[in-house]
Amino acid sequence: MSRLWDRGEPLHALVLHYSAGEDALLDQELVPYDLSASAAHAQMLYDSGYLSVSQREALAQGLTTLAKTHAAGEWAVTLEDEDCHTAIENRLVALTGDAGRAIHLGRSRNDQVLAALRLWLKARLDALASQAGNVAEALEQLATRHEDWPLPGYTHMQRAMPSTVGLWARGFAAELRDDACGLATAKRRADKNPLGSAAGYGVPVLSLSRESTTRQLGFAVTHTPVTAVQLSRGKAEATALFEATLMAQDLGRLAADLCLFNTSEFGFVTLPPAFTTGSSMLPQKRNPDIFELARGRTAEACAALQEVLAVTSKLTSGYHRDLQLIKKPLFRGLSAVSGTAAVLCAALPELRFDAERMRAAIDPSLLLAEQAYRLVHQEQIPFREAYQRVRSSQPACG
Repeated sequence: MSRLWDRGEPLHALVLHYSAGEDALLDQELVPYDLSASAAHAQMLYDSGYLSVSQREALAQGLTTLAKTHAAGEWAVTLEDEDCHTAIENRLVALTGDAGRAIHLGRSRNDQVLAALRLWLKARLDALASQAGNVAEALEQLATRHEDWPLPGYTHMQRAMPSTVGLWARGFAAELRDDACGLATAKRRADKNPLGSAAGYGVPVLSLSRESTTRQLGFAVTHTPVTAVQLSRGKAEATALFEATLMAQDLGRLAADLCLFNTSEFGFVTLPPAFTTGSSMLPQKRNPDIFELARGRTAEACAALQEVLAVTSKLTSGYHRDLQLIKKPLFRGLSAVSGTAAVLCAALPELRFDAERMRAAIDPSLLLAEQAYRLVHQEQIPFREAYQRVRSSQPACG
């Protein structure tokens, strides 16, 4: 196995396991994006006069073949490959010979991995924003089915004012749509083309067009100057994880409400049997495990964000191998939020609310604020006077 950096010197057996870590597994997701970036780079090299027609055609066919065979499961990145870039280039050389050896001209693994990662990140942010919208739509449909069903509104975990299932569900729907907007905005930093920055200081001697790969790959802009590219590492990732964490918190609070409303003491909602589990000891139990995990997995996105910020904190300029460690928390954090969104979106249509139980929970004390406002409206008195009159007429709640 030939690695892109290999100098032909012996490598200690522990080094590859320690340095490559989980890259072989994580990079499976990056393969299609690295192939796309490589195709754009090859076309740019041809347009700039550094590849012949036959080399360009061989590379185009070879990259297409690798994309199809990888998608079909005919090959995968292994630990011996170290990463997807080595896996692709070695296979490309086997397919195309010298053309495969020529494609690395004008690039480094530093800008190569960042190009693939940013293309992947843009796609994942779009997908996550779409999931946020799907959960919001499921909540809107739930609200429509239970528009005016009474539901106590809570402050300080105590009944406060009358509300409805419709209002409750639409509140979460609105915030999830806001999360979708935040995730779309988070693409800004990922939408800069790093190709051509190479190891961080550009490519001397050669006349290469960075704008060509920017256009081909659909990046919004070319990342300039070249020294800014490595300084930016972790920013797009942290921004994405921050917005994903906000989405995770909204999903977690939704799940927390459902766990509470499902208790025997509340009895407002019955969770769908297909999304609950049994007890190994207590025959009567149906446990809200999925919703508890949705509540708890908020911590994963938050922890991933902190991990990315900690890796990049106080690094000097230029590339450092530490930056490789960003990939794992990024993938883990976004995957956790995506999984939570998927399970809640599937569960929401199956919720069953108990109108009588909720109506019985709205006792007269919850109407005191409304009575005070009515006095203000009818008698044109200051709110504080109305508040005191209502308060003295009957005991306050909480």
